[in-house]
Amino acid sequence: MSSTPRLFVESDLVAKGFAALDDAQAKYLTRVMRLGEGDHVRVFNGRDGEWDAVIDQVEGRSVLLKAERRLRRQFETAGLILLFAPLKKAQTDFAVEKATELGATVIQPVMTARTQAARVRADRLQKVALEAAEQTERLDLPVIRYAQALDAAIESLPDGAPLIFCDEAGDDPEADGGSDAGRAQPMLAALERLAPGCAGILVGPEGGFSPEERDRLRAHEQAVPVTLGPRILRAETAVVAAMALFQARLGDWRESGADDSFPKAIDEKS
Repeated sequence: MSSTPRLFVESDLVAKGFAALDDAQAKYLTRVMRLGEGDHVRVFNGRDGEWDAVIDQVEGRSVLLKAERRLRRQFETAGLILLFAPLKKAQTDFAVEKATELGATVIQPVMTARTQAARVRADRLQKVALEAAEQTERLDLPVIRYAQALDAAIESLPDGAPLIFCDEAGDDPEADGGSDAGRAQPMLAALERLAPGCAGILVGPEGGFSPEERDRLRAHEQAVPVTLGPRILRAETAVVAAMALFQARLGDWRESGADDSFPKAIDEKS
């Protein structure tokens, strides 16, 4: 991994184009990293790939970068939407950070009957996601949505997208796994029946979904109830486990070129 600082910028990135940094970024480069005019920085904006840029001008608290050459093309990835019930602050931050590292394109907090957090600050979560993207070589940022009620969040999923929800309990423990009334099927087995593409992963709160919520979820046309193994996982651990399984089976952890659905480079400015 390169030791050159890496920052997300809002500006368009083109050869010899300029990008102004905000106060926090400027302070980080000049005071923390002790960089000055002529030093190099890597930048990305979620649209134009990653670029090598040089610090062109430092005036007081203002820093201006100039893009020199593109290092990586932008990639278009299939949508992976994480819906999760917010937890305590540290655990929620952890879930958002790891979801960003694991490639979530949308992160949607959902309010359920047993959700612990009464308020979620989307701006704070966006900062957590931005820092995770900068540190992990990601080329874009996930969209952080405002918290929604469970039913509204599910209805906002794209048409036809499967809703993979972690359903550890079963309506009827004696029924076959994966049946309408029985226990959820192992997630890997469920994923084998799905095609690559946009999908939602739903992780409930500590204590799980209420019986009424589970009934509504299982009645959803695109619902895929799954289990993450024989142990009861903490909610933030379930986020990581479920997303890792999805990326390994249907997402961008698969070998490049395995099929036509694998992310492709977007033709962009050079």
